[in-house]
Amino acid sequence: MKVLLIKDVKGLGKAGEVKDVKDGYGNNFLIGKGLAKSATDAVLKQYEAAKKRAQEEINYEINQNEKLKAELENIKIIIKTKLGANGALFGSITKDEIANALKEQKGYEVDKKALECDHIKATGIYDVALKLKHGISAKFKVEVAGE
Repeated sequence: MKVLLIKDVKGLGKAGEVKDVKDGYGNNFLIGKGLAKSATDAVLKQYEAAKKRAQEEINYEINQNEKLKAELENIKIIIKTKLGANGALFGSITKDEIANALKEQKGYEVDKKALECDHIKATGIYDVALKLKHGISAKFKVEVAGE
């Protein structure tokens, strides 16, 4: 009996593989527990169509992230903050403040956890990296200025 594995099965194979198994094992265990489907032509076509659709979605996301990366690399965010008597910042600029400034100034809503930067404790221009999906990373500039 040929089955299409829906989930990974230890000792048998990974999800998406077609395996030849004994009838009892296939019907009673694999199909019974929802780990596999009988590998008919209709099931295989449906699986291939779903796999193709998922790959197209991934390619679309990669293209969108590449466009976002190109847009972000030309951006400079300005964060104004209060300075002490000697010109030093009170505290530091956090990732949350950078994410909020990016949203307010340029309209890009990003997760602060995806931002990578050192602690910003002085005025100046800093490079900030934004981790996007699929291993794509974009860098943009943040200028910290006093009010």
